[in-house]
Amino acid sequence: MPWFFTTAGKRGICVLGTLVNAAAILLGGAAGLLLKNGLKENFRDILNQAVSLAVVFVGLGGCVGNMLASGAHPVLFIVSLALGGLLGEGLRIEARLEGLGNWLQAKVQKNGGGGGFSKGFVAGSLVFCVGTMAVLGSLESGMQGNHSILFAKSLLDGIIALVMAGTLGVGVVFSAGSVLVYQGVLTALASLLSPFVTGDMLREIGIVGGILICAIGLNMLGVTRIRTGNLLPALLGPVVYYAVAGLLG
Repeated sequence: MPWFFTTAGKRGICVLGTLVNAAAILLGGAAGLLLKNGLKENFRDILNQAVSLAVVFVGLGGCVGNMLASGAHPVLFIVSLALGGLLGEGLRIEARLEGLGNWLQAKVQKNGGGGGFSKGFVAGSLVFCVGTMAVLGSLESGMQGNHSILFAKSLLDGIIALVMAGTLGVGVVFSAGSVLVYQGVLTALASLLSPFVTGDMLREIGIVGGILICAIGLNMLGVTRIRTGNLLPALLGPVVYYAVAGLLG
């Protein structure tokens, strides 16, 4: 049996959930590109507004839901965002993501593809990779061979990709590669990470991730221009906090 279909705990690493997730984004994005050509500009605008609002409220739901959970730390996400933002700004993460998107865009245009690639690639990569479902689903997939979370995420991502690709273009389709790499690495490392991952850690990651997804939606609406990519290190805040707390007993 191919290595990517083997069950966790055996010889290989099972990334079936991630493969399905990436395929759903590819199919949804391709369908969105086909629909885009048959829609007038006013219909594309309203679809963009609709999916942007949906992204905002998905982010708000994840953030508020986790903040209301028992044991949530009201200050940890603030510190994580502040320090993570400083680190991300220093590393110029968003500029590097856009640079990768521009490089891919040049390749696509060379082969007859369209422009506006970078915006769709960065937005899609962030929407599909930031969030508790991506982290928890990848860990469960790798540790237990249970892909139910990633299968549910695949359905959601496929629908979002359909709408986003119809408004932001082919870059959204290529963000499936980001999902494949990001979730694939988490799945591969799951057996090593599992002793250190706790419910409290995932809850705090969910709060930060929800805020970042909300920021992406606001950017898509044109309300703000938050450099969300530079805030990605904030997701490491809860990881570092609980790792240090564990060492200190």
